[in-house]
Amino acid sequence: MQFRNLPSVDSVLADKDVAAATKSFDRDWVVDLVREALESAREQIRQGGNSPDAGHVATSVCQRIDDILRAEPRQVINATGVVIHTNLGRAPLSNAAIEASNQAAQGYSNLELDLGTGRRGSRQAQVQSLLVQITGAEAALAVNNNASAMLLGLSALASGKEVVVSRSEAVEIGGGFRVPDVLRQSGGTLIDVGTTNRTYVRDYDDAVTENTAAFLKVHASNFRVEGFTASVDTADLVEVGVRRGIPVLHDVGSGSLLLTEKYGMAHEPTPQESIKDGAGLVFFSGDKLLGGPQAGIVVGKKELVDVLARHPLARAVRIDKLSLASLTATLAHYLKGEAEKEIPVWRMISTPEAALKKRAQSWQSGMECPSSVEKSRSAVGGGSLPGETLPSWVLSIDCQGTTPEEVMRRLRESNTPVIARIEEDRVLLDPRTVLPEEDAPLLDALRSAVAN
Repeated sequence: MQFRNLPSVDSVLADKDVAAATKSFDRDWVVDLVREALESAREQIRQGGNSPDAGHVATSVCQRIDDILRAEPRQVINATGVVIHTNLGRAPLSNAAIEASNQAAQGYSNLELDLGTGRRGSRQAQVQSLLVQITGAEAALAVNNNASAMLLGLSALASGKEVVVSRSEAVEIGGGFRVPDVLRQSGGTLIDVGTTNRTYVRDYDDAVTENTAAFLKVHASNFRVEGFTASVDTADLVEVGVRRGIPVLHDVGSGSLLLTEKYGMAHEPTPQESIKDGAGLVFFSGDKLLGGPQAGIVVGKKELVDVLARHPLARAVRIDKLSLASLTATLAHYLKGEAEKEIPVWRMISTPEAALKKRAQSWQSGMECPSSVEKSRSAVGGGSLPGETLPSWVLSIDCQGTTPEEVMRRLRESNTPVIARIEEDRVLLDPRTVLPEEDAPLLDALRSAVAN
């Protein structure tokens, strides 16, 4: 009986909203969506549900059209306290970086034109100049992400040859990105040395053969090994490399150009330090602690960077004009000495506890449900500084009359979705990662989410 009550395709198409959709969009596409909605209704009936009427099916079709056409990814408010949140797009851009990207997107740009000579130029010229000045390297190259940077470097320098890596550094960095797999894809052969917890200079020296192309050093950016451990410093590894004629390639991961210990955290290796130690190539990300767009950056000795730039893979992984524009604007903040003020991730990291407490209290003053302002901890995140947190204050919501999961769902479904976290059956919102201009939409969403 329930199957007989299902509306026909024509009856759903006759609904005024669906009929309007057939005039605004391709009619065959809308008809296909109606048929998909009716098939979904049949499946619900098979599972014991009731047959929807034509109006309900029409509503689902219109909602499906809205979902398909909605621009993605959408802006969300990050109230989790995780500064570099991979699921939320990692580093938010500075105003200057956003403006630079907008400028590059409007009309044409001098992406590969030298305005001085009127001839073809390199898209890498400006970003290379900035990176050389900031890091002290001889040359630089930007590609679309750090995985690409490493793959390009290994493909260009080690295809058909051996790369020596400490066993403790043959890691999976995240998202299934494994150093052994990248080496295999590049055509290189992994020669692991040392043990899981201890590797010495002599291990690298003993592994050298006539087919050794490079020493690879990888920063364990998302985990920490403690206890009975030993590792080789970059400078000591470079000393072996110079003596044996082998370049050192160093993946420093997050691309921190500032000293993290200044902010009460453990030291994160910087590209500048690796270059000073003599590394041949240094790889790092643009959208983590550097605070810019997704990008992979290579800095190092000119003769090696030039080999990468000439490799066929360089074109396949090159950086696009919008990312390039926002990256150059982000790097300019460091040369101007304004990174802490202008780059959101560093502004968040450097925000004093007192300011966070005051902001959480201002949020609480607008609430009509049980809540409190409590001490907490914020995480840096994004595969940076594993285990390191920053002292913070949060607004804690007691979800009386509902559940934390229901409040979180309502927050996610707000006009501007809000992402928070749950601890001990309470919803916590951390002001460290909420941009100042987001306070009003956050409070609107929160009031709606806790209303009974």
